[in-house]
Amino acid sequence: MTTENIPRRLKTLRRQRNLSQKHLAALLGFNDRQTISAIETGVRRVSASELVEVANKLEISLDYFTDPFRLDGQEKFTWRQFEVGPAELAEFERTASGWLGAYRALAAQVGRPMALIRPTLRMSKQSTIEEAMEAGERIAEEFNLGPIPSERLQEVMQDRFGILVLMVDAIRGISSGACRLPEFDAVLVARGEAPGRRNFDLAREFFHILTWNELPPKHLEQAGDFGGNRVENLANNFASALLMPRAALEARVDWAQLEMEDLVAQLNSAAEELGVTASDLRWRLVALKKLKQGVARSIPDAALESNGGRSYLAQPPLFSRAFVEVLAEGIDRGYVSVRRAARVVGVVVEDLQGVFSGYGVECGVGV
Repeated sequence: MTTENIPRRLKTLRRQRNLSQKHLAALLGFNDRQTISAIETGVRRVSASELVEVANKLEISLDYFTDPFRLDGQEKFTWRQFEVGPAELAEFERTASGWLGAYRALAAQVGRPMALIRPTLRMSKQSTIEEAMEAGERIAEEFNLGPIPSERLQEVMQDRFGILVLMVDAIRGISSGACRLPEFDAVLVARGEAPGRRNFDLAREFFHILTWNELPPKHLEQAGDFGGNRVENLANNFASALLMPRAALEARVDWAQLEMEDLVAQLNSAAEELGVTASDLRWRLVALKKLKQGVARSIPDAALESNGGRSYLAQPPLFSRAFVEVLAEGIDRGYVSVRRAARVVGVVVEDLQGVFSGYGVECGVGV
């Protein structure tokens, strides 16, 4: 039986139930609260019979203490959402925790250590919108994201920053989210969104990961374009600058001199090329003072295509290469069963091979 997680999980559960150590000790028949304190700090081990008694008294499955894929309540999520009910969100959060918990446990078992250093961005509550935009531009340049940053952003986040990026089938109303764990950070993006929205969500969550300590994001953020609280404004402008570098826009055309028909055509064309939405592009041009705000507002929304419209239905494969490689290796080495792996990713066993095939990963699933 796995025991290293028991102290932390007992403490988390006790706090969730609003129980004091003294109350829990009495409930379990211990003489004093020091026994619970010793268990929670790892000084005293819990016997199998005691653990069964804890599970019975607190009316919880024994798996809560023994399942290595659980996150122990250590995870901190932020979600970009619109009108998602509390019960729906809690259920989806449990599903996302299962993905991340499986990755954490299996990565350690197959010898894929997490990054030792967690990168941060020097931003604070006093930082300006201009500083956020400059930071986005600098990251795009210093990490060689190229003329179309959206094409390499996910790769750079994973390989250079150690951030696990997952493309997921999110519930209705959730566009993206980020999670901070003691060992690593993760970003989750709804793969059913239009490509331009996916890229912008990815860049915005990147900002939250890089500034989590100084600018901790709210658990829930209302989905929408620009607006919201100050942290979200900074995140939006960082993402905009990262994906739409000034040089790329200035070299294209003199935006201020375009008539409306040509302006709309150029916005749609440039947005498609950069992998953003035409709506986000127009506000980036306003921020760069390449387009007057009044002109931007006068552009009919119906004329602005969502990332050009041509690739809206082209969804990326589920999860990410890093995730499915760890899962496949865990299966091949016998650390997780095929059936358990299928439950983690939310498919039937017969469809599990398709998850691996999306990234060309070999796995002996035996189906």
